[in-house]
Amino acid sequence: MNHAEIDALVKSFIVDTASGAVNPRVQQVVVRLTSDLFKAIEDLDLQPSEIWKGLEYFAEAGASHELGLLAPGIGLERFIDIRQDEAEAKAGLTGGTPRTIEGPLYVAGAPTSTGFARLDDGSESAQGEVLFMQGTVYGADGKPLPGAQVEVWHANLMGNYSFFDKSQSAFNLRRTIITDADGRYQFRSIVPMGYGCPPEGTTQRLLTQLGRHGRRPAHIHFFVSAPAHRKLTTQINIDGDEYLWDDFAFASREGLVPAVTRISDAAALDQKQLSQPFASIDFDFHLYGESAVAPAAEVARQRASA
Repeated sequence: MNHAEIDALVKSFIVDTASGAVNPRVQQVVVRLTSDLFKAIEDLDLQPSEIWKGLEYFAEAGASHELGLLAPGIGLERFIDIRQDEAEAKAGLTGGTPRTIEGPLYVAGAPTSTGFARLDDGSESAQGEVLFMQGTVYGADGKPLPGAQVEVWHANLMGNYSFFDKSQSAFNLRRTIITDADGRYQFRSIVPMGYGCPPEGTTQRLLTQLGRHGRRPAHIHFFVSAPAHRKLTTQINIDGDEYLWDDFAFASREGLVPAVTRISDAAALDQKQLSQPFASIDFDFHLYGESAVAPAAEVARQRASA
């Protein structure tokens, strides 16, 4: 069949059979995606067994909750960010902290504190390197934003996240920090490790077929929000990681790789009540103001909540 014949066939399947109330947007999307799928089947001469194996793959990926991992792995989540960047630039919003992917491992409801929080529960203190990260949240007017909300989460030394990894304490390495009167935030944690897709999972199986690895560099996730400002979804990468610019999820971006300083000065150690050197990262967040002509920055998606 040629493409025009496929378009007519899909219309007869989906549009012409409608006898009840139609959601025009849903119909538009289904017609387009079905037409594109049928055209791909025709153009690539996909055989019935290949088609059904594809459907079985998606069924398995859904049952194992890996669709949220597959989306960044094929670049879909990064593509969404590219489109958001373009839309913001078109609306005249430039110069803010770069966004990057959320990933599938956020959990709502982390404990809240003002100005400072300790993220780790101390269970990996003997193996991990202490990290202090601090900075200021700036608003659209370039001034510090008191009362901004900084949600932060990252993996442990095994590359695992609390809640999904039941061996960790509740909300380990997860906190919500409200900036102080000067718009400042700070937290103490441990320097995280990178991780890879589950080796026997559906995402890694596909990546292997594509000749790709499934590794991510060490990173720390953030949601940053404030009244009258656009919510920022981003993450910083730990400089020096082997996979810093070879992230299977395509989330590494210029402007999101701050310097890591190792502090061994006796006075600084005494101030932090530490006996060993620690890592320090300075990073400021610059938010955009709300805009009536830019698409919503808050993404409606299913997230875990504890």
